[in-house]
Amino acid sequence: MSEDASTPPRPPRRLRYRGKNPRKFAEKYKEHDPQRYGETVAKVIASGKTPAGTHRPVMMNEVLEVLAPQPGEIVADCTLGYGGHAQEILARLQPGGRLLGLDTDPIELPKTEERLRALGFGPEQFTAHRSNFAGLSQVLAKAELAGADLILADLGVSSMQLDDPTRGFSMKHDGPLDMRMNPARGQSAASLLRRIEPAKLARLLEENADEPQAEPLAAALAGKEFATTLSLASAIRAKLARSPAEAVELSVRRVFQALRIAVNDEFSALDAFLRQLPLCLKPGGRVAVITFHSGEDRRVKKSFEAGHCENLYSAIADEVVRPSLEERNANPRSASAKLRWAVFES
Repeated sequence: MSEDASTPPRPPRRLRYRGKNPRKFAEKYKEHDPQRYGETVAKVIASGKTPAGTHRPVMMNEVLEVLAPQPGEIVADCTLGYGGHAQEILARLQPGGRLLGLDTDPIELPKTEERLRALGFGPEQFTAHRSNFAGLSQVLAKAELAGADLILADLGVSSMQLDDPTRGFSMKHDGPLDMRMNPARGQSAASLLRRIEPAKLARLLEENADEPQAEPLAAALAGKEFATTLSLASAIRAKLARSPAEAVELSVRRVFQALRIAVNDEFSALDAFLRQLPLCLKPGGRVAVITFHSGEDRRVKKSFEAGHCENLYSAIADEVVRPSLEERNANPRSASAKLRWAVFES
């Protein structure tokens, strides 16, 4: 029987999956729609997991304590991501405050801007900028601002990128071996491995991830064709087959980390960001940087210490700030996070 022209179209049928619970990223339709399926999302969070397509900001209380945002202040969130930190900071900046959100990811940035707009933060309170943190000074100049009162950088990769297999950041599910924060720029991880020489790859694994098996892994991986994340992970496991299983899995994660850093030139961007920080802060301004591995933390620590010695910073963190035990239990992805802060000379 034909339907009347006035009959509304039927909604698309949801994805079907095997078993009781969905396993693939695209199948987790309830987690992707927290407004409609809040109970399911709450259960996922209570289990210590991050709902698909979202990100749980780390050390929120510590960031708010260190930065202490006040009404009317100017803030630069240099790694906007899902907008979790920005949302809490924006609420404390009103009335009269403004937050500039930087992110290089062209897929996630529009989603986060829409999310924050829906919460009532208009263009006079929040603006989104397609840039990584190395472009902070240009973003401030374009906004006709002499500097920021507060600057936040939460380094690394977001859960939205890790969990989506099409982005190629993780071996959790098979996907194209890409790893680019901006898929429209630069070379993918697959292309890097195909072109790199063993000696250079070994240095990359050592410098970017402190990988103890850098040389044998480089010999096995350099110049090879790996189209997917699981094919690369399998090759790493095969090369280290005689090592303890736990050590092998650590090496898999370190190789993925090292490649991601190289593909996105993260260390060069971080060095540029740290050099320009004193020029981007107002007198008495505060900066907080969250890192997730030793290569990042070493750079931040040395930069802040050097700035303190040169009287650029009037105060810096004496000790690194770490997530609480409660947060590490509730959100395992926060376990490796470290926070350092500095105050610009007034």
